[in-house]
Amino acid sequence: MNKVKLKRGDMIQVIAGKEVGRTGRILLIDREKGRVLVEGLNMQTKHQKPNRANQTGGITRREAPLHISNVMYLHKDKPTRLGYKLEESGGKMVKKRIAKSTGEVID
Repeated sequence: MNKVKLKRGDMIQVIAGKEVGRTGRILLIDREKGRVLVEGLNMQTKHQKPNRANQTGGITRREAPLHISNVMYLHKDKPTRLGYKLEESGGKMVKKRIAKSTGEVID
């Protein structure tokens, strides 16, 4: 699997699939499977039987993971690719994420 440059909490935009064009914040990244869980996107319904933890049961809605290739980082409300840049800070080289479109340091 390729290196994932996204982090939990990043704002992303979906660029492919049924949720195309929608934006959200990353809740979870599964690097082994190459999937991301995005807040409020790709919602699925789950039917649950009553049990000790959930006395009533019923239908719940939850997010399902999207493939990482179908999302892009949002920088200034535009999707952009991410890269790395080495900067010197206090005599040490520090790896920073940059937006490829503008060259600005993200974090």
